[in-house]
Amino acid sequence: MSLSITLNWQRQEATLTPQKYSNAHEITYTDDTKVMGDAAPDWGGNAAYTNPEQALAAAMSSCHMMTFLALAAKAGWPVASYSDHAVAHLGKSPKGRMAVTRIDLHPKVTFDTGFSVDQETLDEMQHRAHRYCFVANSIADYVEVTIS
Repeated sequence: MSLSITLNWQRQEATLTPQKYSNAHEITYTDDTKVMGDAAPDWGGNAAYTNPEQALAAAMSSCHMMTFLALAAKAGWPVASYSDHAVAHLGKSPKGRMAVTRIDLHPKVTFDTGFSVDQETLDEMQHRAHRYCFVANSIADYVEVTIS
C-alpha cells in the first residue's frame, strides 16, 4: 500500500536568496482537499498556514485516535466522543540537529451514558493504541500520551 500527496511551491521573488523567499506552498491530499503549508511562524512562516511540525502532531493525534477507536470498538466500548490537543516540541536531537523532540497527546474520551471504565483500564487502552499506531511506530523520538 502506498499513500501520497502532491506538493507545489513556486518562487514569488526575483531570485532565491537566503532568508528572503517565501516557503509557502500548497499540499494536495485529494482533488477536494488542499492545504496551504509554510514554515512555523518562528521561522518566518505565515501563522495562517499549516507547518510541518503541526502536520506531524496532527498525523500522530489522528492515527492514535483511529487506533484507539478500533481497539475500543473491538472491546465493545461505546465511545461517544474523542478530542485531543497535540503539541509538537522543537529542540535539538541527540545528534545536535533541530527536530521535533517530543509530541504530547492529551486525549479525552467520553462514553455513552451508563458506561464507564476505571482509569487504569482506560490508560492501558490508550497505551495499546500508542503501541499499534502506524505513525507512532514510524517516528524515532518521544511521544507522551497524557490521558485526560
